[in-house]
Amino acid sequence: MNHVLCGLAANAALPFELVERLISVADADIAEDLATRADLSHGQAVALAARVGESAVRLAYEGRLTAADIDPVAQPQAALALLDEGAGAPAWARLFAADPEVERREKLAACPGLPLAVREMLAADRDVRVVAELALWTSADTAVRLARHPHAEVRRALAANEATPPDVLARLITGEGLPPAQRCLVCDVEQTPFVHDSECPRLDCDLRSGASCAGLHESTVLETAGLALQNPATPVEAVVRFADHPSVLLRLHLAARTDLPPQVGARLAGDPVPGVRADLAGNPAIDDALIRTLAADRDPDVRRSLAHNPRVPLDVLSRLAGTVKLGPTLLPRIATASPAEVEELARSSNPAVRMLLAERRDLPDEIRDALAADRDARVVKSIAPHPGLCERQLRGMVERHGVQVVAKVAANLGAPPALLEDLAQLLPPVRKALREIARHSNATGPALLACLADQRARPIAAGHPALPPPVIVDLLADDDWQVVEAAAANPSLPPAVMARLVPEPSGA
Repeated sequence: MNHVLCGLAANAALPFELVERLISVADADIAEDLATRADLSHGQAVALAARVGESAVRLAYEGRLTAADIDPVAQPQAALALLDEGAGAPAWARLFAADPEVERREKLAACPGLPLAVREMLAADRDVRVVAELALWTSADTAVRLARHPHAEVRRALAANEATPPDVLARLITGEGLPPAQRCLVCDVEQTPFVHDSECPRLDCDLRSGASCAGLHESTVLETAGLALQNPATPVEAVVRFADHPSVLLRLHLAARTDLPPQVGARLAGDPVPGVRADLAGNPAIDDALIRTLAADRDPDVRRSLAHNPRVPLDVLSRLAGTVKLGPTLLPRIATASPAEVEELARSSNPAVRMLLAERRDLPDEIRDALAADRDARVVKSIAPHPGLCERQLRGMVERHGVQVVAKVAANLGAPPALLEDLAQLLPPVRKALREIARHSNATGPALLACLADQRARPIAAGHPALPPPVIVDLLADDDWQVVEAAAANPSLPPAVMARLVPEPSGA
């Protein structure tokens, strides 16, 4: 791989004529970067697809090619990409529905807006993978027909399709009103009873881990129920039966349902598996009484999940902040706190609560400033990136709390160039801060030069347009390929250097 040319292919400042020259010498790696250029013209896209055939798929998904540019026989993958985007020629769908390559028929089956005649062809396909893929994406009318398909894998796919009608989803779970499935992927290839070894050594084995069949397609039936439980279109009355199911995975899926009845939630709150209770705790459908019950749960993961519940009362959240580590994250309930609640949180005697509030980026000036002067470094660290803080405040944070807050101060979008230079020169260096400075729009040449000394900040700094051009040129020979690509993609790379780096096409 030529990392210099790959970087140039992504360089937004690469002149039009050099883009053309680069297309004429492109390989697959270079074409991958060229295909995503915002300034790539239609003519250049056509030329790139002709030069590197596999790039046509990416160009099709990027909207650079039209049906008129693609020969479905010579470029089937690109044609399928256009069909997937709803931009292919209608006749292509019938063509691929009869394609001898199963992978192409399977790809077609996932495309939106297929004509009824094509859906019927795919529904009758001899390969169950094609039918299952159709079932996963098809419309309600076709889903109704496929629910009676004799293969359990097709029914499993239908259970995940949100277009499958609710009554059909209920029947897929219960089996009522449907003929029993006759086959599954396991009994298609193995003599039953059979349980697939999770450490299966066979390289040609496609069975899922834990797949089993003793005649009733057990693992596929269980997976079908799990997918239906995760499908919001499945009626809740059809899934409540799983509250006491021996499968932990099914109980996990049930606990996360946002239409969970209170009585089922109460049963799951006593589940012996903490993960089930944790999923329940994060469910916005649970009521206040259940929230307060779960707040006293003995497992910290349950209480942590409850803190992320958007409906948790602030008094409960305040207690949780003192019992579990929540870290610097903007919790949903904090994000939606009213102005009066924000004031209440700001006055909390618990620094963990003030830290959670400080993660908001829309605080009133007076509350922002009070948190910026907080005596607790955790609070200051959280408020440091807040917009509107002046240089004096940012420097004051560093003076009071030192390395604990330097990286977050450097991440403040309003941090002035002089401050960034000073932070970059700290000894010993604060490596997280160097990475923030390396990507900061206000970073200067001197600050970026300091960032180059850090292994993880170096590739970021190499792509910063404020880096001095001679330094960018030197980095093109760096030992780290990520640095080389970043330097080649740097828009401040001199055009004359770009021109020297792009080879002339053979025969020019």
